Amino acid sequence: MANESGEYFLDFSTTVASLVNDTLADGGPVISGTDPASLGYCGSGLKAFGDGYRGIHGYTSLVVCLFGCLANILNLIVLTRKEMINPTNAILTGLALADLLNMIEYIPYAVYMNYLTHRKTYGWALFVLTHSNFSQVCHTISIWLTVTLAIWRYIMVAMPLKCKTLCTMDRAKYAIALAYVTSPILCFPIYLTFAVRVIPGKSPGSTSAPVNSTSSGTPYGNASRVEAGEDKYIVNLSDLANDHPFLMTTNFWLYSVVIKIIPCIMLTVVSLRLINSLMEAKKRKDKLLAKRTGAAGGNPAARNNNRVGGHENREHESGGSDRTTRMLLAVLLLFLFTEFPQGLLGLLSGLLGDSFFKTCYIPLADLMDFFALLNSAINFILYCAMSKKFRETFVQIFRLNQLMKLRRQRSGPNIRPRGKDAVNNHHISSPSANRQLLKDCDGSEQTAV
Repeated sequence: MANESGEYFLDFSTTVASLVNDTLADGGPVISGTDPASLGYCGSGLKAFGDGYRGIHGYTSLVVCLFGCLANILNLIVLTRKEMINPTNAILTGLALADLLNMIEYIPYAVYMNYLTHRKTYGWALFVLTHSNFSQVCHTISIWLTVTLAIWRYIMVAMPLKCKTLCTMDRAKYAIALAYVTSPILCFPIYLTFAVRVIPGKSPGSTSAPVNSTSSGTPYGNASRVEAGEDKYIVNLSDLANDHPFLMTTNFWLYSVVIKIIPCIMLTVVSLRLINSLMEAKKRKDKLLAKRTGAAGGNPAARNNNRVGGHENREHESGGSDRTTRMLLAVLLLFLFTEFPQGLLGLLSGLLGDSFFKTCYIPLADLMDFFALLNSAINFILYCAMSKKFRETFVQIFRLNQLMKLRRQRSGPNIRPRGKDAVNNHHISSPSANRQLLKDCDGSEQTAV
């Protein structure tokens, strides 16, 4: 979103970026467009891009949040159905809840920033500070639940004998609870770094410049002026942070390394191992198919039996497991795409100092926030696109199959409807086969999205 009040942020580094703009709002722009010395590492092109995107970021983020709230509510409804309950889906449910809480809290902030006339009152500054801390906690929960999901799936794929004891529902609940309990504790240094600060109003008769202006001097939304004698309140560094500069440095490293870089490295390693496991599984399946086909080459009856009976059931079982792994890989890779750049830029800001932070991170902060919000909203689309079980349950809950039948009936006799028995055979397979799959570790995740 725009830095109209200079207090927009979704995570720690964006918090600092916004506070830098807000602190310097009355004293001049953070980055001068005409002074080459002030352009630092990234030059004027990136600054121009940041200024241009800032004008639309508030509206696009609000749209994403509205969609994300609806999408995550649907995720929770589907994933908590009786037939969908299993350890993997429990972790996905915890992830959807964290994303939903983040977006619900974000919507009033976005509406206020975009559409309402406001001043920098104490109540608003306190809400901004609360918004900052709450958003960071929810985002940290999402990060570590995603890491948990990756490790969980890798254990199931690579260690099928151990997963029966490791990947249980109780352990999944413990992992979810651990993420929700430790994330607020992990963010504790951030709580100490920022506080609501008061800036005394100007004396009567003095001229007041616009409080809420961007670095280019163009106000965003309904900018207000500080009246004579009126105090304004902003979120800025606390007295503790000013007295102990190492606290700011600690937060940079905490955010960049512990909350971003380490999870991204873990996700990268696990994702590569999962991809390798998928490739090896495909090779084994191809060899088994070739071997079985060769053995039945001289026996047409055996060949037909392999094709119609046991082989199709095995292919359906392994295919379901592979589809689940591919879908979870898509979730992990999308997460890496949005989180790794933030962690890398935050780390470079800590290493290279204020010049890199002001000229490189601040212009990209709004765009990275947008992708972080989009990542929290898009999982529903991935589940629907890549999980047959999720689609079936979603259609069943909202009775969309009846609407599709009604549509086919109204389409006329030229459209050949699918038989009910054919649909059931295609989607459900045999109940005994599904029950057998649920008895072992990987089979229990056939119902995972």
